[in-house]
Amino acid sequence: MASDNNVYSRKATLSLKISEFEVPPMQDLLIIGRKAPIGPEAVRRMADALSPEQFTLIKMNHPKIEAVLLRNTLLQMIDEKLLMKIILEEAERMISDSMVLRSELKIALSVQREVDLL
Repeated sequence: MASDNNVYSRKATLSLKISEFEVPPMQDLLIIGRKAPIGPEAVRRMADALSPEQFTLIKMNHPKIEAVLLRNTLLQMIDEKLLMKIILEEAERMISDSMVLRSELKIALSVQREVDLL
């Protein structure tokens, strides 16, 4: 039997993430679409102006992605080809050719060694 009392409720859920402001504000990498409003050379100049010699621009032969700007420390930790393969696999699922995506990429190294006991 249906009740005549209508229950009406409006609620909002807020999620707030606060982190340290970083210069430049592009985090670890930018993925630049072929028709993005800002091109790879402008992105490179911006990075050089804000953080000289901290980023490398890698131009791509990809239907939607023109270039990727990467923090140099990432390239010192992981092989460029392997890193680009992973970035492209994940980014090409969500990027359009007019977008610029920024991403945070944290690398954690895990080491396990086995030694002979005396």
